[in-house]
Amino acid sequence: MNFLRVTRLDDSDTRVYESAAHPGEWAVCGTSAFFAVDVGDLMGKAHQAFRHGFLGIGSFGWTTLVHVDEITPVEYLRVIDKLANYLAAHGAPTAEAARAAAQEEVEYTASLCTHPRHTLMALERTLEGEEIVESFRVVPRPDGLDHGRVKLWGPAED
Repeated sequence: MNFLRVTRLDDSDTRVYESAAHPGEWAVCGTSAFFAVDVGDLMGKAHQAFRHGFLGIGSFGWTTLVHVDEITPVEYLRVIDKLANYLAAHGAPTAEAARAAAQEEVEYTASLCTHPRHTLMALERTLEGEEIVESFRVVPRPDGLDHGRVKLWGPAED
């Protein structure tokens, strides 16, 4: 099964968001964080989180980019548990409601992961009337690219 994992190409998330997600942690779309918020009142970093942020599971910080990666069934269930506990601590009316919302958010996120591993994704949210609308940009990995052998930084070899 595939799921979304936080990707950080540079340190811009640490400046863009109040709290940045940690590279490598699992992520969900995080749109449910804005259901009880007056989006028109969001400013600055909170507005950026609304417009472009995926929610990291663990840090509960935001990230602009994620990539598709393989998740084990045990890790998948841990994502649901962590998100349910977070929602319960942040305003869910009951533990059962938090669990149901977490399950729905995780299933929705998993449904987006139909692309090959290492495919990058970005998100844009808008408010259209009373409805939050999401659109996703996908950057597929180049065919034949071996991510395990790619070095972005390092000493030059002669």
